Amino acid sequence: MVRVVLNGRIIADSVAPVSLEGNYYFPPDSVNVDLLEASNTAYSCPWKGKAAYWSVNIADAVVNDAAWSVYPQPKDAAKNIAGYYAFDK
Repeated sequence: MVRVVLNGRIIADSVAPVSLEGNYYFPPDSVNVDLLEASNTAYSCPWKGKAAYWSVNIADAVVNDAAWSVYPQPKDAAKNIAGYYAFDK
C-alpha cells in the first residue's frame, strides 16, 4: 500500500498505484479530490501528454502545485495513467 499524507490527512491511498519514472500515479478513486484545488499550472510531457496541476488545501493550509494529473488524452505510451494523480515528494 502506498499512501500520501499531509498534515495528518490522507490525500491518496492505493494498493496498486502505477510506478513510473520514480513517481506513483494513483487511480482517481484512491484520491481524496475534496482536498484538491485546480491550479493554473500546466505541463506538457513529450511522451505522456498534457497534465494539469492541483494544489492541496487542508484546513486553509495550501500547498501549491503539489499534485499533477489527468492526462485526459495521453499519448499512447501513457494510456495506463489516464486520469491518474501523482504527488510531489
